Amino acid sequence: MRKVLFGLVLIALIVLSLFVGVHSVSLRGVLVGDELQRLLLVKTRIPRTISLVLAGGMLSLSGKIMQHLMQNKFVSAGTIGMTDSARLGILFVMLFIPNGSILTRSLVAFIFSYLGVLLFLSLSRVLPKGDPMILPLTGVMFGNIIGSLATFLAYQNQLVQNLSSWLQGNFATVMAGSYELIYITIPVFFLLYLLGYQITVAGLGEEHATNLGLNYQKLQWIVFALVALGSSSVLIMVGSIPFLGVVVPNLVSLYYGDHLKNTVGLTVVSGSIFLLICDILARIIIAPYEIPVSVVVGVIGGILFLFILTRRKRT
Repeated sequence: MRKVLFGLVLIALIVLSLFVGVHSVSLRGVLVGDELQRLLLVKTRIPRTISLVLAGGMLSLSGKIMQHLMQNKFVSAGTIGMTDSARLGILFVMLFIPNGSILTRSLVAFIFSYLGVLLFLSLSRVLPKGDPMILPLTGVMFGNIIGSLATFLAYQNQLVQNLSSWLQGNFATVMAGSYELIYITIPVFFLLYLLGYQITVAGLGEEHATNLGLNYQKLQWIVFALVALGSSSVLIMVGSIPFLGVVVPNLVSLYYGDHLKNTVGLTVVSGSIFLLICDILARIIIAPYEIPVSVVVGVIGGILFLFILTRRKRT
């Protein structure tokens, strides 16, 4: 029943997203053949809404899987250095391949983000166990070091503004012909779903998973490669979205349990719903102007994160 309810909410928000914005687009206008409204719908609103659904689902699923594999509720692409590593990759392209295509930027961002994850995984093995906050705090510091390096190089080469504008989470610039790379997330969703059983077993810990015949390290490399690919494609297309990969999986976990196989679909749909709501708010709060969705997600996500911390402390 809850899956049906979540699905209906998602459909309602998708429809709302198609018709809310600075320029008026109505179903009646599209049906009677208003060329401007039809053009806006096809060229901007539909690509934007698809990007919101895929980006929200991908970031939420990535966070859920990383939390499950690393047995820590507070890790995500933004707290283990993956996003900052991808940012360094984008800067690398700006410096050395300035005329590189969007595919080139995506490939380099993926390589850097994956290398960053592998480096952090190696670092996590020597961290003390027991305190769940040590891993994400170390990840934040690790990411800050990489981010500071990227910022320093950007200042040195007068690319700070370019890098900042490129990475600020914003769906206002999504248009037909320039957003299609985000469809990479669809096969990533499919592959991660197929690996659901192995990921569930790996969540028991390396020792238990190995005893059950699973090649734990190989699975980690494959899964984190898929997560890095999906997350870097979102970063390239729409920029950085804070808190999403932590907040949504934790909320789903609080109310529907930790079983990965049973909550994968809910996590994906919940991430899409959350990002759609934030984007719609970003369009209407100071209409006819628009706030970057990363700002709205940051405010709402920060409040929800504090709520999650207090709830988990009580339990």
